Amino acid sequence: MSKREDFRFAERLRVRWAEVDMQKIVFNGHYLTYFDTAVGGYWRAMALPYQATMAYLSGDLYMRKSTLEYHASARYDDLLDIGVRTARIGNSSMVLEACVFRGDEPLVGAELVYVFADPQTQTSQPVPQQLREVLQDFEAGKPMVEVRVGGWDELGAQAGAIRAQVFVEEQKIPAEMEWDAADASCVHAVACNRFGAPLATGRLLEHVPGVAKIGRMAVLSSMRGSRIGRAVLDALMQAARERGDREALLHAQMSAAPFYLRAGFTTRGPVFEEAGIPHVEMVRAL
Repeated sequence: MSKREDFRFAERLRVRWAEVDMQKIVFNGHYLTYFDTAVGGYWRAMALPYQATMAYLSGDLYMRKSTLEYHASARYDDLLDIGVRTARIGNSSMVLEACVFRGDEPLVGAELVYVFADPQTQTSQPVPQQLREVLQDFEAGKPMVEVRVGGWDELGAQAGAIRAQVFVEEQKIPAEMEWDAADASCVHAVACNRFGAPLATGRLLEHVPGVAKIGRMAVLSSMRGSRIGRAVLDALMQAARERGDREALLHAQMSAAPFYLRAGFTTRGPVFEEAGIPHVEMVRAL
C-alpha cells in the first residue's frame, strides 16, 4: 500500500457536499475525477501546460485503463491529498500511480495507464524522449524551470508575449499603457520550462538610488500556483542585490498581495488604482 512520502507531488482537494452519496461517504465514481484533477496538477508541477505541451510534441495521451482499489472512505469536508507519480514508461505507454490520502491514511489507490498517440489517427507512437526525460527528472527531484535574466534585446520577445497575454488580453489593460520606454533599460527575467517555453516574466528598474522597483510580473494562467512566479521574483531580487540595492519596492495588484506577503514583502500606504485595478505598494529589505 502506498505511503504519503512515496509521492513528490500531491494535489490538495476538499470533499464537496455534491460528492457524497446516500451512505454519507464519497461516491466511488468521484475518485476518478479526483485523480484526473490531480494529474492536471502533476503536469503543472512539471511546468508543462498540457495542451501546449502536447501540440509541441505532436501527440496526445489517451487513457487506456484505470484500476482503482478502495481501502477506506472519504467523507464530506475531508481535506484530501491526491498523490501522483510516474511508475513506468514503456515504448508508447506510461503508467501513473496515484493515491488519495486523508492525512497519512491511504483511502483509494489507482493505476492509470496512458498511451501516447497521434491525435489525428489515434494510433500509438513512441513516448518522445524529451517527455520521458522530464518525467524521470521530476521524480528525481531535478528543477523543471530555468529563469533567464537579461536585457530587452535578448528576452523582449518572450517577455512581451507573456505580458500581452496576461495584461492586455486577460486583464484588458490598454496596450498603450502596457508598453513604455523603460523596457529598453530594465533588467528582465523570463522563466522557461524544460522545452524552452516561456511561462512567466518580470522586470527590474531603479526607483531611486539603492531601491529597486519590480514590476510587470506575469505568469500564464495555466501555470499559476506552481511557484514559477516565485522563481522569477527571486531572480529579480538577486539581480537587485548584486547591483547593490538595499530595498525592493513593487506595486501589487490586490489579488496578488498574498503572494508577495509570502515572499517577505510588507504593505506600505493605502490602496490605489493603477490601470483601473486596485494596487498596494509593498516593500522588502534586500
